[in-house]
Amino acid sequence: MQPADVPAVMAVQAACYGEHLLEPAGVLHDRLVAAADTCWVALRGDRVCAYLAAYRSRLGAVTALNGPFKPVPSPDTLYLHDLAVHPDAHGSGLGGRLVDGLMVLARREGLRWSALVAVQGATSFWRRHGYEPHAPAQPERLGAYGGDAHYMVRPLVA
Repeated sequence: MQPADVPAVMAVQAACYGEHLLEPAGVLHDRLVAAADTCWVALRGDRVCAYLAAYRSRLGAVTALNGPFKPVPSPDTLYLHDLAVHPDAHGSGLGGRLVDGLMVLARREGLRWSALVAVQGATSFWRRHGYEPHAPAQPERLGAYGGDAHYMVRPLVA
């Protein structure tokens, strides 16, 4: 993802999420600055149709909605904060390919876990990608994501 992609990413976000989950462009831009190598887009031609924003963290930590990415010393987890695929690209496999690509990077770095907050009924999607519900260290942060939010974890090492 590049700074010039932010408006297109915002359009994908608006097409995918309920209003209570929309995050401002400034927050996305700050996250891109904090973790440029783990914020990716998927293109069809020259059009952004999916994105994944992630960063290195610690198991159990939950990024607050609208909160900054705060990379930590000695991370053990790749936290996937936001994956969205425009409805026009549903069924294309782009979301899974973005996740798989970042898992390669995370394993190469020796990270032990990947974690996320599943929203809007997406737990079945994430289970297909190896994630299971897990108790977060900051359960109070889940409330901002809605009543159906679940912290989920995937081991990256056997």
